[in-house]
Amino acid sequence: MMRFAFLGSGSEGNSLLIESFDGTRATRVLLDCGFGIRETARRLERLGVTPDQLDGLLVTHEHGDHIGSAYSFAAKHRLPVYTSHGTWMATSHLRGADVADVRVCCADRGFDIHGLHVLPYTVPHDAREPLQFVLTDGDARLGVLTDAGMETPYVIAKLAGVDSLVLECNHDREMLRNSAYPYSLKRRIGGDFGHLANEIAASILQQVKHGGLRHVVAAHLSKQNNTPELAAGALAEVLGATLEDILIADQELGLGWQAVRD
Repeated sequence: MMRFAFLGSGSEGNSLLIESFDGTRATRVLLDCGFGIRETARRLERLGVTPDQLDGLLVTHEHGDHIGSAYSFAAKHRLPVYTSHGTWMATSHLRGADVADVRVCCADRGFDIHGLHVLPYTVPHDAREPLQFVLTDGDARLGVLTDAGMETPYVIAKLAGVDSLVLECNHDREMLRNSAYPYSLKRRIGGDFGHLANEIAASILQQVKHGGLRHVVAAHLSKQNNTPELAAGALAEVLGATLEDILIADQELGLGWQAVRD
């Protein structure tokens, strides 16, 4: 059995919890740790998990809403941290990095954390060496795609056949265009190495959807430049579904446990 839940998702902090259970042992990993040490523990407790029950921490890239307290949290709880060489080079000065158990991973080279197989893949984003991940327990597959500016054939191929999909819906193009953000920030967010607009997320979903896709989660929504209704509407239209069929990862409330597949 494999399931996932969000501690929170958005520009103020991101963290996704993935769990697999093979009948004898549970494996739990955090994907990103964009909150402080105490806040991460508090949000884990909300999901019925304590830090000592974790087996590892994956870090996608060096931006603060993703790396947060990753090194100091991992060092405190004796967890290995898996990230790219580029991300490590960009963050090795952060608190806790000198004592954390950092293990460098590479795109397209899978590795195991107990009962989970982790496949990193690279994405177009304005970071040193960003990674996203597909995780499987050998039966169910969870695909995660956030912090990417555009769709590519490579990304589509990596997400093909996943049973559940976490998909960034950062902004609505019109809301971003009319926002009070400075032009330089609008250009960064909406550019090819920024964040996914609802319409691009919908295009990605159109290409990877299949009959066995159980959950689609809209994640990393901008509070200023998107709404849950707009994000859910863009994805629901692709699936011929209702707004209620699309799960939303909330900044404050996160998202409760979801089974990856039936």
